[in-house]
Amino acid sequence: MKTIKGPGIFLAQFLGDKAPFNDLISICKWAKDQGFVGVQIPTWDSRVIDLQKVAESKTFADEYKGKIAETGVQITELSTHLQGQLVAVHPAYDTLFDGFAPAAVHGNAKARTEWAVQQLKWAAKASQNLGLNAHATFSGALLWPTVYPWPQRPAGLVETGFKELANRWLPILNEFDANGVDLCYEIHPGEDLHDGISYEMFLEHTGNHPRACLLYDPSHFVLQCLDYLEYIDNYHERIRMFHVKDAEFNPTGKQGVYGGYQSWINRAGRFRSLGDGQVDFKSIFSKLTAYDYAGWAVMEWECCIKHPEDGAREGAPFIKDHIIRVTEKAFDDFAGTGSDEKFNRSVLGL
Repeated sequence: MKTIKGPGIFLAQFLGDKAPFNDLISICKWAKDQGFVGVQIPTWDSRVIDLQKVAESKTFADEYKGKIAETGVQITELSTHLQGQLVAVHPAYDTLFDGFAPAAVHGNAKARTEWAVQQLKWAAKASQNLGLNAHATFSGALLWPTVYPWPQRPAGLVETGFKELANRWLPILNEFDANGVDLCYEIHPGEDLHDGISYEMFLEHTGNHPRACLLYDPSHFVLQCLDYLEYIDNYHERIRMFHVKDAEFNPTGKQGVYGGYQSWINRAGRFRSLGDGQVDFKSIFSKLTAYDYAGWAVMEWECCIKHPEDGAREGAPFIKDHIIRVTEKAFDDFAGTGSDEKFNRSVLGL
């Protein structure tokens, strides 16, 4: 077994226009002051990374990594959640997702996808240059508007959708493989990879690609009423990243999983700050440790009630207290009597 690394923090939700949240060095120092030892970098935000430069220059990557290390934290992983979303977009969402891409490709789905694919390929090389072995992203979605089959889905639609999704991702997965980095999909509503079954369908269409791995985030499973502990039993061999995020689901006689178009504060299912929701993190950390998870525990903070700075301040000790330092000896070693083959055979009457 291995001791999980952490606590880390995903910087995406904390970046802003005011200090210390408006540049790389100041936000890393702030994260260190909160008790975090690692930072996960959102690569779409130019305030914290020039993805192309890190990918194209090992010298620049080393300098970038060194600047972060000087603040007292290290990079856990890079993230391309927004770019990954744009690898596959259903036309119904074209206008809404244009905001994830540069203005030069707005209104041009083909160009936007090409931009996103290039971003992912740079992320693969950038991760290698930084000495990282895992990367976070979203799968995008071609089928999501049909997730609830009404009107009835035409025969073969799902097969066609997953075949196309795999075709778009295979060149990217191969690029990550060439760079020795696992590509970890965050399984998430709104993505074609939103639960275990959909992930398995994608995996099948990629030929069980060895780099098509998982970012485990239990909050999204609470909101789907999915057994997030059994999920670890099923997919632990593919879990390479871990977002520590809390959530709660409180259905009523008026709303359930779909939320009735309400704001987050008024939904039956909503994200909460660490320790304020319903996720059983003690069992999660125990399972991941027992299954030899060797990665980071990274807080992704989202809460419809608590202030983010309070969430961060409370989040680092919360994760630290849940990380299990693995034992180097068996608890019953004191009672050992010693043995050899001859002795063992005598015990068995042989």
